[in-house]
Amino acid sequence: MKILKKISLVILVLGYLAAGANHFYNPQSYYRIIPSYLPFPVVLNALAGFFEILFALMLIRPKTRKVASWGIVLLLIAFLPVHITMLTDAPLKVGNLLVTPTIAWARLLLQPVLILWAWWHAKL
Repeated sequence: MKILKKISLVILVLGYLAAGANHFYNPQSYYRIIPSYLPFPVVLNALAGFFEILFALMLIRPKTRKVASWGIVLLLIAFLPVHITMLTDAPLKVGNLLVTPTIAWARLLLQPVLILWAWWHAKL
């Protein structure tokens, strides 16, 4: 189980580093899916990317892993309106991807799995 958790941690770190960097590399894709009732989409996108990168880096050190894991859980909960908006707006184009209702549902239903995955690493 220990090796599985270490592999899982590496995947989590790399995944959130890549996701966070993508907020800066391809910001237009994110502006499209931020709900219109939320102000300052450019700032929200940058904050999301910053915190994904920060928490990914914090996952590396055992001393900061618990805080990082809970931070990711909170981010994923905060992202739920984005996934709900994607579902209500589907089909829509996000970057080069056409988000169909099926893809939007899959992304929304994946959120609890991602939350549990981050939470698993909060347990030291």
